[in-house]
Amino acid sequence: MSVLTPELLANIGKQAPPRTEVVTRRDIRKYSVATAQRDPKFMAGDEAPPLYHVALFWDVVPLEELTPDGVSVDSLLPKFPLERAMAGGLKIEYHQPIRPGDVLVSNRTLTNIYEKEGRSGALIFYEIVMQVTTEAGEPVLTETTTRILR
Repeated sequence: MSVLTPELLANIGKQAPPRTEVVTRRDIRKYSVATAQRDPKFMAGDEAPPLYHVALFWDVVPLEELTPDGVSVDSLLPKFPLERAMAGGLKIEYHQPIRPGDVLVSNRTLTNIYEKEGRSGALIFYEIVMQVTTEAGEPVLTETTTRILR
């Protein structure tokens, strides 16, 4: 018997509101130091290192609004019948470097929900695609995240 209902599957294609963030030289430098990415172009803040965009688009919320594992609740997702989340995969395609002064727009879409049977029971997989563009619409990166719920 499937744990996925037609109501849950109807969320496929749902989009989050676009988010716009401004890239600063200081934030690039801080991220470079925090992640030990010592390439001179990163340390000078001339170009953002890989994965910089991840924290750029995170919600900033009070501690009491975080889940027990320290993550903010993602309003793009429906309420799933399984709640223990695990990383399933991350694929990032970079189309151009991120530089200070860039105004970036993030568009996230819930692109798939499916179920598999694991050794301990049902597993729910969901996939979110985030397209990051410049304010002018030029592609910067495409990120595909897969999460597993058990």
